[in-house]
Amino acid sequence: MSYLTIVWVALPFLIGFSIYLLPRLAQFLALGVALVSAGYAGLIFAQRSPLSLQLLDHFGVTLTVDALSGFFILTNALVTAAVVFYCWHSDRSAFFYMQAILLHGSVNATFICADFISLYVALEVISITAFLLMAYPRSDRAIWVGLRYLFVSNTAMLFYLVGAALVYQANHSFAFAGLENAPPEAIALIFLGLLAKGGIFVSGLWLPLTHSESETPVSALLSGVVVKAGVLPLVRCALLFETLDPLVRMFGVGTALLGVGYAVFEKDTKRMLAFHTISQLGFILAAPEVGGFYALTHGLVKAALFLIAGALPSRSFKDLHHQPMPTPIWVALVIASFSISGFPLLSGFGAKVLTMKNLVPWQVIGMNVAAWGTAISFAKFIFLPFVSKPGQWGKAGFWLAMAVLLGGLVVANVVYYDAYSLTNVIKPLATIGLGWLAYFLLFRRVAFKLPRLLEQFDHLIGVMSLIGVGLFWLVLA
Repeated sequence: MSYLTIVWVALPFLIGFSIYLLPRLAQFLALGVALVSAGYAGLIFAQRSPLSLQLLDHFGVTLTVDALSGFFILTNALVTAAVVFYCWHSDRSAFFYMQAILLHGSVNATFICADFISLYVALEVISITAFLLMAYPRSDRAIWVGLRYLFVSNTAMLFYLVGAALVYQANHSFAFAGLENAPPEAIALIFLGLLAKGGIFVSGLWLPLTHSESETPVSALLSGVVVKAGVLPLVRCALLFETLDPLVRMFGVGTALLGVGYAVFEKDTKRMLAFHTISQLGFILAAPEVGGFYALTHGLVKAALFLIAGALPSRSFKDLHHQPMPTPIWVALVIASFSISGFPLLSGFGAKVLTMKNLVPWQVIGMNVAAWGTAISFAKFIFLPFVSKPGQWGKAGFWLAMAVLLGGLVVANVVYYDAYSLTNVIKPLATIGLGWLAYFLLFRRVAFKLPRLLEQFDHLIGVMSLIGVGLFWLVLA
């Protein structure tokens, strides 16, 4: 398994950098890399016992492969495969697939890194490849959005790198375990970098513009898997150190409420999905013990929703009420919306039940409010009009992507089939029902627009600095 892990990590980079030798096979190579990752995730679940690798010495690379990383790797594999199917008959060049493969490989690397320097390298590769994918259309808008993301990301990683150096100074090792003996400022700086990279709380307010203005398949990759590269290390820190668990959980609740607070008032489909990505990342952090399963469910749902949003006749919810969508698109939209709302028979139900069962008492009210807000948000999609039209099925690539993502939501039910008890079923259904009621009675008519002040480029770094100060005092306390 050790040699297989090293080959699996290296494979996307070997194929990605050699893809120009076989440009006509770019789609096949990208799909093959995703399938290899799916197979590797299956081996992780079959083996069950965690694998730890120490390459070289304490200056080298430390890797940890366990069930937690298995969920994230499987998410990356399925979302990447779906995006490749979606783009199969498009005019995207070998360069696009090359960047998608490199992004896939670097995201996989972050899911198994157990030392801060290896994680830093992988996160920086993600920044570069994500930027190149965002800027792929070569329009002024696309390049600006990509540069904005790159600047914020690199600034956050500078804070992170200083924190990693302080961890080494205290332990003569970059391993995650060294965080226990590190000074408070090291923890604050590392967490600041990861919070910004993962799109958590107000440090993640770069995310709505970036995800909503990117091309449809890139948005699916960003929201489905890329942001989780910053989330998984936070989950690992919470599981490794009892003292950091409450801090991670606190950011989970705050993020869930912040994201859903914006989402319920948002009138643009892609911005609503982007804000809801922030909220759902909070659910992963709110219960670190079961965050892997929730990450899998969220990745599949959010990738599907962004791909569906790209097939809608308009981005405006107001316009969509007067422009009925094709019936098959509406059905796919409803399935994904039901899953993220926690409706039974889809894995979103089991993930929400499992998360709620692993909350500590002070989190319960906030997370239930966030779940209620989720139901309100996605009622905006579920109750849109639809109509049968000629040629309504569209492109085959789109439906292959839906088969992977929505099929995954059905199959993933087996992860937590114990969720299907009468009590567990009634509560989510009641939450969804109350959300729909609130939507029809109040939120459907509300025209309130939240300010975008904190999303502006010149405020993002200032907000990051304030979060850094707050983190220092929280860690010190």
